[in-house]
Amino acid sequence: MKLFIIVSEDCSFLSHRLSLVLSAIDAGFDTTVVTRLNKFEESIKENGINVINVNFRRSSKTPLIDLYNLIKLIIIFKKEKPDIIHNVALKTILLGSIAGLFSRNSVIVNAFTGLGYVFSSNQLHAKLIRFFIKPVFKLLFKRFNYWTIFQNSDDMNLFKQLGLINLNRSILIRGSGVDTEEFMQSDDVNTMPVVMLASRMLWDKGIGEFVEVAKRAHKNNIKAKFILVGGVDTENPMSIPLSILNEWVSEGYLHWEGHSDNMPDMLASASIICLPSYREGLPKVLLEAAAIGRPLIATDVPGCREIVKNGENGILVKLKDVDSLYGAIKLLVSNQQMRQSMGKRSRKIVESELSTDIINKQTLQLYKIVRNDIN
Repeated sequence: MKLFIIVSEDCSFLSHRLSLVLSAIDAGFDTTVVTRLNKFEESIKENGINVINVNFRRSSKTPLIDLYNLIKLIIIFKKEKPDIIHNVALKTILLGSIAGLFSRNSVIVNAFTGLGYVFSSNQLHAKLIRFFIKPVFKLLFKRFNYWTIFQNSDDMNLFKQLGLINLNRSILIRGSGVDTEEFMQSDDVNTMPVVMLASRMLWDKGIGEFVEVAKRAHKNNIKAKFILVGGVDTENPMSIPLSILNEWVSEGYLHWEGHSDNMPDMLASASIICLPSYREGLPKVLLEAAAIGRPLIATDVPGCREIVKNGENGILVKLKDVDSLYGAIKLLVSNQQMRQSMGKRSRKIVESELSTDIINKQTLQLYKIVRNDIN
């Protein structure tokens, strides 16, 4: 049984899908990854994984490259004849689903990792993209051999309301899971609480609101350290300019660590993990922080509320509301016992519901179901 997994970038594959592919190989699937190879080709091949390079671009401003990649995918699928094509995230879903039309004996599994800029933004650019891709999705996703995975029920319900999916071929699998052995529970040893936001440096991750809270906390002499972790994503229209990030740092109320290749240690160095995002699928960083045993603060929006149980393992705050975010951070900064109890609950939620073992088993079970479409 040939399984092809289509992911936009090699770094994203390693951080989010490596364990799934290794589980699929162990289960007997002849598995190939199609991705843009950048720095991690050898790391992928060292795991014994077949890999094909396609120069994907996540930006919506590269139509000629996208057309070339679509043709390349069609050629790959015609030559390799995969039984299952598993597309991950919006751009590769669009390209992989269209290319899948030319691979008649394949089953297409589309995994939305969140609806992102295209569905969450009210900018004209995003509205235009939505206008064009919705009828394409409607035509594709209702075909008998197309399945859809959602990471949260809000996204699934939205696509249901828009009439884009066949509900009988749609399933909820909550994220890509987290390795509870790599992200082990640890104690917070900080003498001064460290409040961390770890993500790509995008406006729609709520970074502007987080910075305003850090500025206010500094002004009010709240004893806490505020840290941003993550790189600049120049391919995303919501990217925060480097000049603005450097300006914030120069003003002295927060630190910016940039990209980290060691997230277990980075998250373990925090006391509170915060993600005031505008919309998510199911954010990996919150899963990882929960596994380490940290209290979480996130916006009460799709995706975030899948992992943050308000009052149990963290606090849900209002969307784009600096006052709400400030109040939640101030409460946890001032209450060590609450941080500890919420952190322990975070770990238990991951162990019982959201580990990679649990999520991978659910995905492999879906592969077994879709085999019936092939046989």
